[in-house]
Amino acid sequence: MDRRGFFKASAAGLLASQLIPSVGQAAQARVSVRPKALKPGDTIRLIAPASAIFDPIELDVARESFEAMGLKVEPGQHVLDRHGYLAGQDKDRAADINQAFADKSVSGIVALRGGWGCNRLLPYLDFATVAENPKVVLGYSDITSLLNSFYRNTGLVSFHGPVGLSYWGQFQAQQVQKLLFEGQPSKMQNLAEDSDALTMRSNRARTITGGKAKGVLVGGNLTVFCSLVGTPYLPDMRGKILMLEDVGEAIYRIDRYFSTLQLSGMLEQVAGVVFGHCTECEPQKGYGGFTLMEVMEHYLKPLGVPCYVGAQFGHIKDNHILPVGGEVTLDADACTLDMQAGVLG
Repeated sequence: MDRRGFFKASAAGLLASQLIPSVGQAAQARVSVRPKALKPGDTIRLIAPASAIFDPIELDVARESFEAMGLKVEPGQHVLDRHGYLAGQDKDRAADINQAFADKSVSGIVALRGGWGCNRLLPYLDFATVAENPKVVLGYSDITSLLNSFYRNTGLVSFHGPVGLSYWGQFQAQQVQKLLFEGQPSKMQNLAEDSDALTMRSNRARTITGGKAKGVLVGGNLTVFCSLVGTPYLPDMRGKILMLEDVGEAIYRIDRYFSTLQLSGMLEQVAGVVFGHCTECEPQKGYGGFTLMEVMEHYLKPLGVPCYVGAQFGHIKDNHILPVGGEVTLDADACTLDMQAGVLG
């Protein structure tokens, strides 16, 4: 090899080592770090790590929702900032997260909304501070970036679930009480419809490949999760239970995202897959389009691992809270996901 070839190969190797976690790096964060359970009167910090909050009354609604669950609420310093469509500058949004973890008086961190922007602040997160101060973190959609990067880089168990601006009713409040206050084991199973129909119609789950699998849960929003491929923020996928959901995506783009996971070699490493709702993901009009189920079966059925779709999480009203980095058992025949006790300290 000539000198030019040597330097080219060396540079490529260096870049790969920076972008793709090595086996040793991936293994070091596999011991889950459990946050402490919330207690009545604890303080949570509301953050806006992604899209901007355009109406201050939304902050009031989120604060009042958590106060109704017995918590004290503080907004982050920059939650009402705006930089284009983002909730402030990248470093400022990251600073709100770092400060929330460093503040000993804060017990939990809740994202006000998703949208877009979390990937932009990942380089500015202080993972050492996160690891030293494990706390409950709650959010979904674009918050997928934060949840998986916390687990990948610190082992922190965080929670994929409603954001501050989500609908907060009895179902969600009971989830918070059971999972985030009491740390009880929980089963995700689709709720029966509130009607006199003899069979469930609109809230159905469907088995793609039967069987049971146990492992650590990772994933979240499909689009956002795929945007982490090739970065130091994506968890090691070997033996994991992968959960996915999405919203407002054309079927061909869902196809593209699954193709990304397949071509990266990550999809074939998982022990099981559960797909929630793909809200407003409609097939294209006219001849020749695939349905969402056809696309998912194309990628998921050949894996031969337990898998079901239509689970009750995602961009829906009654969105289950799920522990990213926590141990779960997937039963694809029964279409359930059992979350083990012990995800909280």
